[in-house]
Amino acid sequence: MSKRGKNTASAVSIFNIDDLSTWQKYRKGLCDTCHATCCTLPVEVTVSDLVRMSLVDEFEAEGDLKAIAKRLQKARIIDNFNHKTAIFTLARMANDDCLYLDSKTRRCTIYHQRPETCRNHPQIGPKANHCPYRPRE
Repeated sequence: MSKRGKNTASAVSIFNIDDLSTWQKYRKGLCDTCHATCCTLPVEVTVSDLVRMSLVDEFEAEGDLKAIAKRLQKARIIDNFNHKTAIFTLARMANDDCLYLDSKTRRCTIYHQRPETCRNHPQIGPKANHCPYRPRE
């Protein structure tokens, strides 16, 4: 089994994060028993997300996005910046977990400041209204 949960057997089904056909239809309460698998997916953010996350102040957000990207890459907070779309991709830990995911509780440490991508998941994402559910171990 890979670190991303590929081919993980469970009583429910066989799950593969990269195979959208194995994702489950989202229902209320599903997150309560999940391993937070969605928090291992790449997270794309905008500069307004970075402001909400207190990584960039509003004055800096009006300036050069490439300079912001350079600073945040050096700090290992973002992995990539697409200057054409003005989208930043958050860095992840070595095990693919989001930097802001608590490894013990599997909950977001910046929940109230989380990016729009996370706020809108799973309504919007690789497979709308579905999630890469994997039961907690």
